[in-house]
Amino acid sequence: MDSIGEALRTWQQGSRLQEAEKLAERVLGDPLVRKLRERYPELTDRTLRINLNKLYQMTNEYRNCKECPGLERCPNDMQGHSTRIECEETNGEWQLFDLKTPCSKWTAFEQQEMIRRRITSYHADVDLLGDPYDEEQMLDLDPERELSVNRVMQYVEETRSQGLSKRGLYLMGSFGTGKTYMVSYLLHKLAIEGFSGVIVYMPEFVEDAKALMMEPQKLKETLTLMKECDLLVFDDIGAENLSPWVRDHVLGAILNYRMNRKPTFYTSNHDLDSLEKHFSFTHKEGEELHKGQRLMDRIRPFVDVVHVQGHNQRGNG
Repeated sequence: MDSIGEALRTWQQGSRLQEAEKLAERVLGDPLVRKLRERYPELTDRTLRINLNKLYQMTNEYRNCKECPGLERCPNDMQGHSTRIECEETNGEWQLFDLKTPCSKWTAFEQQEMIRRRITSYHADVDLLGDPYDEEQMLDLDPERELSVNRVMQYVEETRSQGLSKRGLYLMGSFGTGKTYMVSYLLHKLAIEGFSGVIVYMPEFVEDAKALMMEPQKLKETLTLMKECDLLVFDDIGAENLSPWVRDHVLGAILNYRMNRKPTFYTSNHDLDSLEKHFSFTHKEGEELHKGQRLMDRIRPFVDVVHVQGHNQRGNG
């Protein structure tokens, strides 16, 4: 006579087999598996049962994606990915291969991380992540700046098709007309294409650069990054309180390295002549016309001037 323990074990094994068979039938009857069989009518029940774990994962992860709780709470084995099955016949035997496919949320996250790695911001108040830039909105927001928006978009397309130019853009216009937004759009779109970029808000960066005189290694690393990045933007240039040292040994050194190598972009409320006057005067040394001219010789020949017209949009919306 069997012991009660042996009877229970036999019953549990039988119960588990029944549950396993129910699960197998459910997986094999799943609409995804039926579609797979329609695509590959040569697949046998035996082949499918041998690969039941792969089929279960495919169907289960598909259901998870249909009721997606968000990327951070993704329950699938690989975050932001689902399993799909590919079939291949080898030596008369069908093989099932499980492949991981990224979802749209994962692709968007990866794009954000790529942009984060490729673009460095020094004090610039811009959001370069995600995809916040809408060409139609840029054009519709203020019809008066249509020409300038089109020129920036044209630059992006030219760089995509022809590669990096040695010339940049000088966006000149009144306060709040969207100059920073336009260069941020340019950086964002070209970062997606693989180009690295730095955007520098000049008034605050200049104060930081003065402090970096006491940290030569950090200063060297900062200058190297700005010299060697693909796209460099000086935002609101002309609004800073320049010292002779920052003008000649920081800004001058960066522009001297980049000219005829890589493009530099500027946003400013000054035209080029007014900017030269700004560079020619410091509170410490007074007027030094040749110093201002020397710096402008590294800017003027290497930019196309874009007049940004329109109304002040700050505080609107």
